[in-house]
Amino acid sequence: MKADDRMTAGVFFRNLLFGIRVVIRTTCGHKMADPGNLYIIATPIGNMSDITYRALDTIRKVSLLLVEDTRVTNKLLAHYGIQVTMESLHDFNESGKITRLIQYLRAGKDIGLVSDAGTPLINDPGYRLVCAVRGEGLAVRPVPGPSAIIAALSVSGLPADRFVFEGFLPRKVAEREAFLQALQYEPRSMVFFEVPHRVLEAIESCIRVFGGERPAALLRELTKIHEQHLAGRLEQIAQVLNQPTQAIKGECVLVIHGSTLPEYSESIEKARQLLLDLKERISHKDAVELVARHTGIGRNKLYSLGLGTRLKNQQ
Repeated sequence: MKADDRMTAGVFFRNLLFGIRVVIRTTCGHKMADPGNLYIIATPIGNMSDITYRALDTIRKVSLLLVEDTRVTNKLLAHYGIQVTMESLHDFNESGKITRLIQYLRAGKDIGLVSDAGTPLINDPGYRLVCAVRGEGLAVRPVPGPSAIIAALSVSGLPADRFVFEGFLPRKVAEREAFLQALQYEPRSMVFFEVPHRVLEAIESCIRVFGGERPAALLRELTKIHEQHLAGRLEQIAQVLNQPTQAIKGECVLVIHGSTLPEYSESIEKARQLLLDLKERISHKDAVELVARHTGIGRNKLYSLGLGTRLKNQQ
């Protein structure tokens, strides 16, 4: 074979190999894209101005925006003049959409996830999707911003270095107070969400379990025009809410000081002795109420420890 022929053959095979590489990296004439990202995007909890530039930029760029309620998110998008393809994602349809959404990401398309307010997944849908996406080795990226929990803690006047978030309390009284009983000796600040029409009932349950003297803060309509802060002892907050002129509207965040009592301490014995000392002067019910108020030990706890029963038996 002549030198020119060998050179021609070499060029031919190099071009052939290049073509094979192109075919391998090509699907339907397009270069195979890198997988897309799932962005978890925090949005305002009330004030439309409380959103980051990055959040707005990410919402504009994603191929699909998953939202908790299209009506709520439409207000935010309209405020900032953003048009993007939206799709609802909530507790009732999340599981059924996961496979298709993962295929969407594998096709190289970015997806954004927002809730109605604040940081997604915090008492909102999205957990199952995030777990599935991470399980497939695909990227989940945070776009941080507003959070009602952090906002409430920052202005509550209660310890914020260590806290526990417990979501919404159970609706039924017995279940709610059993739930709170398990937190009787929780040393960290406790944060709860509550709806307006149940917030007074929730605080009354907290008084029965934790005692009326426990410091707390109730924060309503955070960052909105009618933002309201009530801080003090639980019994003081309940008194304010019980006023006829006090209208309770808007979502509420309740922050309660953690317990300063170890589960088994001298305080228990002091409470027992105080109950016994009071037995000659006031009723059983009033004695338990008084001890609960001044020791921080909830009435239910006094009964569960046998303190109230012991007093009753000795009357």
